[in-house]
Amino acid sequence: MTWSRALKDTARAGLTVERTKLEPLVALRGACGVAVVIGLILWLGTPKLAVSSAFGAFASGVATFQRSWRPRPVLALGAAAALGLSTFLGYLAAADRALFALLLALWTLLAGLAWAVGPVTGVVASQMVACMLFTVTLPTSVLGALHHAALIVFGGLVQAALIVLFPIRPWGVQRDALADALAAEADYARRLRHDPVASFDPQPLMDARSAAALSPRQARKRPGQLGGPRGLAERLRPVLASLADPTLGAGAEGPERDRARELLAAAAAVLDAVAHAIRWGKPVRLPPEVMAALDVPESGPVLTGAGRRSALRLMVLLADVVEAADEPVQSTRPTTAEERHHLLRPSVPRLVPVALRALRREARRSSAIGRHALRLTVVVSVGYVLGSALPLGHGYWAPMTSVMVMRPDFGETYARGVARFAGTVVGVALAGGLVALVHPDPYACAVLAVACIGLMYLLMSTGYSVASACIAAYVVFLLGIAGEGWSQTVQARLALTLLGGLLALAAYALFPAWETLKLRDRLADWLDANGRYALAVLAVYAHPADRKPRRVREALLDQRAARLEWEEAAARAQKEPVRHRGISRGAERAAESALATMGRATMLMEAHLPAADAEPSPGAERFAGALREAMPEAVAAVRGRRKVTFAEPRKAYAAWRREAGDEGVAVRATELLLEAFDELAKALSPGRKRG
Repeated sequence: MTWSRALKDTARAGLTVERTKLEPLVALRGACGVAVVIGLILWLGTPKLAVSSAFGAFASGVATFQRSWRPRPVLALGAAAALGLSTFLGYLAAADRALFALLLALWTLLAGLAWAVGPVTGVVASQMVACMLFTVTLPTSVLGALHHAALIVFGGLVQAALIVLFPIRPWGVQRDALADALAAEADYARRLRHDPVASFDPQPLMDARSAAALSPRQARKRPGQLGGPRGLAERLRPVLASLADPTLGAGAEGPERDRARELLAAAAAVLDAVAHAIRWGKPVRLPPEVMAALDVPESGPVLTGAGRRSALRLMVLLADVVEAADEPVQSTRPTTAEERHHLLRPSVPRLVPVALRALRREARRSSAIGRHALRLTVVVSVGYVLGSALPLGHGYWAPMTSVMVMRPDFGETYARGVARFAGTVVGVALAGGLVALVHPDPYACAVLAVACIGLMYLLMSTGYSVASACIAAYVVFLLGIAGEGWSQTVQARLALTLLGGLLALAAYALFPAWETLKLRDRLADWLDANGRYALAVLAVYAHPADRKPRRVREALLDQRAARLEWEEAAARAQKEPVRHRGISRGAERAAESALATMGRATMLMEAHLPAADAEPSPGAERFAGALREAMPEAVAAVRGRRKVTFAEPRKAYAAWRREAGDEGVAVRATELLLEAFDELAKALSPGRKRG
């Protein structure tokens, strides 16, 4: 992609306003938190103190709107504590510009590395730098600095208290994640009716698993509806695929295919009903015709062999899903031991060593996060120096713009940069024009600032340009509380916002971290994860008595994570102005299809795992051994742009098939696996034409 095309696409993405689900009550609660803080400090203190405290309430509220499975009060308190510390340290160094510049560079470097811990941590860390830049412009003493920091923490305390006192749809995030996973499987079942090899996006299942990770304290309060359906949903997906598959399930045509379509339609209806019940905390309601479709016909079974086994498993699993979800939210019955079992979520103190390890892992120049941290540090430092040197005043706006728009990848940084400037122009023009016409007093400015922040909370998910416009207007009114007029701020803000955005965009052009160049590594990681998943499943066929479901489960989760990393990397690479080196767009698509087929073939084998008392399979053991030896070389060949071969696994499969025939599920699924290997080798062949 050329630079002109990349800039055009990212600019369009940044200015796009999306239609999305709004949460007015949550936005109102966040705005009330800001209003309480500003009102109290205006009444008991001074306008400058009100401005300082408002930043803490605003930023803590923004943190609670980020996508996280942790309790919202914890996010508000954590963000407020970090902002208070940042402010206090900035005040201590503010008297000496050189010392402050050094502290700012160090703080920015740590904020850039914080993206290694997670996106929520990265957003909060960016706000810490912005808070340090903004609040230290308010003159004070060391004792006053401590006072300002305490007020910022107070803003977070108010937001956390409001979340506790006025809960809006408790467990709503977890309910939505589980309901989305079930709805995704319902959509998958419908698509399988018409396309037996339809693909499935595992992201909803991964989100549901992340949302199910709880602390012991949370687990004691978790609604019963959230305790069981997730694990059943995980087991449903391979059964649905196995039933629909024309090779391992129902026949491609005839009565068997009609019966399979009927069962898939009924499964979709059941899953949609359960998803609706879980999302809104209601009992499950199923039409009688759906229940009738899940019964064995009076004329007798239509499906045979593996297809019939899949159908019976599907009926049992759907009944279990309905039973697990069909209970009122306020149920007072005692929970069972199985319901009390949950995925453990470490407490915040226990996350500290995990975060430190992540920071050490990414603190290197070759890491994308490490390069982002260095890039961000240079840009913020240069922006601070230039902003201070220019005779515009409010020089902190340039580095603040940079730190708020810069992200570890090219596409999002450029999109946010364009959106930030466009939103700032609109927000400053509207708010500045209103101030120039009405001349509101500090209390009126406070009301207008709260209104702007309420709109920002409400419309944040629609697009960054809209949020930037609301934030720009909020800052204009906030400075109006402190007594600064519109004519003193608008020209400087626009010029310095443009400067900060241009610095951010130029930095990514001069010091990039292109994802395009890492695509082969991502493919190799996905291939390696697919191989480990296949080996874990084949080990059960080889020695059923020694089955270890946990090993299969962990391998499946690793495979999903590797696939998601590839998809995210490929999506980012499509926005980069970089010529493909070593792999073309056509090869990308073909390799992705082959690796997805490998995962699907293994999933079909997993759907028919033998019982613990089944006979061991020597053929499966030999094939697994050949695959285990071939995988490292294949992964290395993908990374090194060499020819990929699977000769030994194919020989082992031929011997297995001669012994077992082609009736076994594992044998037929392994044939699909080998066909996917061949497709991958063809896609990545050095002689393949670039497309």
